[in-house]
Amino acid sequence: QVQLVESGGGLVQAGGSLRLSCVASGGDFKMYDMGWFRQTPGKERELVAAIMWSGYDTHYADFAEGRFTVTRDNTKNTQYLQMNDLKPEDTAVYYCADAWTTGNLALALRRYDNWGQGTQVTVSS
Repeated sequence: QVQLVESGGGLVQAGGSLRLSCVASGGDFKMYDMGWFRQTPGKERELVAAIMWSGYDTHYADFAEGRFTVTRDNTKNTQYLQMNDLKPEDTAVYYCADAWTTGNLALALRRYDNWGQGTQVTVSS
């Protein structure tokens, strides 16, 4: 099974930026769509952004559109989430996940069955 390890979280002031990374090991990275999700206590995990195995198709949650950018480098088995203009409501644990590619970009939570350990993002006002 592919192992996913996130990094790049931390504490940042509102309006600042962070870049999250997710390194995959133990499988063929190109066989998976990749997603970023986030979760706060008492709330369901929600999709932030997703990227198809090829990198040619992406999807963003409404709150991420225009501020966040998801990319991947298949030569490095790594996906990234560049987060700009961060807001206090972006505070959450951010998770990287993979979904076996089918040709249609995976957007539903149930499509993702392999998760990283999460990285905390805290945005102060």
